[in-house]
Amino acid sequence: MARVVGQGVSVDLLIEDLGADLEGRSFEVAKVGGGWMLRTRSAFAPAIRAAADLGEHALDLRECDVAVLAAITYHQPITRDGLKDIFGKEISRDLIGRLHARGLIGTGPRSPRGGAPYIYMTTEQFLVAFDLQSLQDLPDREQLEEAGL
Repeated sequence: MARVVGQGVSVDLLIEDLGADLEGRSFEVAKVGGGWMLRTRSAFAPAIRAAADLGEHALDLRECDVAVLAAITYHQPITRDGLKDIFGKEISRDLIGRLHARGLIGTGPRSPRGGAPYIYMTTEQFLVAFDLQSLQDLPDREQLEEAGL
């Protein structure tokens, strides 16, 4: 953006002005993953979901998907062995594949040695799907544990 408007121009002020221009409209500027995106306001989600025929919940995650996604989120980067340590059993490649296919997780860098395991971490799409600016916006792990989650 700085290249388009010129050096020395405050991108933050431009974003603020754009946000003010969009006030009351169906779109907003949202900070996501260290950047900005133009997106539909959540109040318009039901109308867009109905028009796009996405059903009630576009992510359609199973309970086990959510549990593994939470483990990856709070322990990233993590391997399948790390997930096995958390859950006490192997996590299927199919489950990992479902989360990867939805763009919620990705693989991180592997060790250069042969046979090195994949490591899993959340993606920017994860932040978008759960309306988070960054992982810092996640609920505190200790509070979740105290609540029995």
